[in-house]
Amino acid sequence: MPAPPPFVHAGMRLPFALLVTCFAAWGIAANMTDPLVQVFSRIFSMSTLQASFVQFAYYGAYFLLALPAAFINRRFSYKTGILTGLGCAIAGAFLFYPAAQAMTFGFFLLALFLLAGGLSILETSANPFVIAMGPEGNATRRLNLAQAFNPVGTNIGVFLAATLILPQLNPATDAERAAMSAATLETIQRAELTAVMTPYVGFAVVLLAIWVAIALLRIPTDRESIAPDAAGVQFGPTLRRLLSNRHYVFGVVAQFFNVAAQTCAWTFTIPYVIATLGGTEAQAGWYLQASLVVFLVARFVMVGAMGVIRPAALLTVMAVAGTALCLFAATGPGLAGVWAVVALSACLSLMFPTIYGIALQGLGQDTKFGAAGLVMAILGGALVPLIHGAVMDAQGAALAYVVPGLCFVVVAAFGLFDLRSTRKAAARP
Repeated sequence: MPAPPPFVHAGMRLPFALLVTCFAAWGIAANMTDPLVQVFSRIFSMSTLQASFVQFAYYGAYFLLALPAAFINRRFSYKTGILTGLGCAIAGAFLFYPAAQAMTFGFFLLALFLLAGGLSILETSANPFVIAMGPEGNATRRLNLAQAFNPVGTNIGVFLAATLILPQLNPATDAERAAMSAATLETIQRAELTAVMTPYVGFAVVLLAIWVAIALLRIPTDRESIAPDAAGVQFGPTLRRLLSNRHYVFGVVAQFFNVAAQTCAWTFTIPYVIATLGGTEAQAGWYLQASLVVFLVARFVMVGAMGVIRPAALLTVMAVAGTALCLFAATGPGLAGVWAVVALSACLSLMFPTIYGIALQGLGQDTKFGAAGLVMAILGGALVPLIHGAVMDAQGAALAYVVPGLCFVVVAAFGLFDLRSTRKAAARP
């Protein structure tokens, strides 16, 4: 009986372990950011739609910086891309300090844009690097394992927001704030914005430590999928090949709606809980924390299940379940609706890495630019929450969950497309 293929190539165990910390890092940033829609809505007395520009800035940066990251990876190396991304993210996180001093929403959006731009470069580099670290046959499962540590970070991010930011919000309503003197309101806002700034500056210090560790690491570049392209970048032919690949193009579309569903589900959990059960932002934040615990546990369960079940089959089943849960939350608000929103995280747990792995299968050297397209698809997290926020302002927090429900339908269609495809499924270890 032949020996099973290695999980990672020789010399890649330590680089793989260090990359896992990067997956956790961008999970921390993303989920510290999700509650900021509610936070800035309270601090600056904004509508939900206006405050949703937090996600527009964050995921818009992902869209704009992914393609430059692909050029860096193709011309230089994945390591260069990872260090560049970490450097930009560090600068953006530190920028939260002057933003808190300036006390302007626009300054915070700038800090978020730079932070997310760095994470976009980091993610565009790290995901295909993990795929290239071992045999193609178990690439999707390997990426799911690396991505399983992302929810470790998301739980940390939500915990930091729930303990350091949300409890510091003054309970005064918009009307009460409008009636305050300018000096009193400024004092309250300064304290609230300082609470927002603190975990981001601490996060910058952690990212700096990861940057140093990776900079000192020697990574083998003898394999074609990892080495820089000595022939230079040929963007036009690469783009034509990618656009002619139906699996890849549908994968990008599915990723757009997957990230849209995820961002909507987590960003609007707190407003949904408050509208349904009442209470404060801090109390509602624990339901978001619960959803991220579900996400963490389900991610590891899905990694195990992929050892015996085709990834596309799991993707389809969970997308259909996500649609059903969204429709239930939209039509049956109450405690059961809240737990349906929490349960969405189980459905989301496998989607990003599974779509990613299926879409990139067999792309060879085009993988580096293909990875950029899949990260650019994160634009869904910038655009669709604006729609969700507008529906919420007009129709209420419950009915707005129809928006992510429709997104799950597209993901289910991609899973069915792959299941019916004549393309040979990647062998499982």
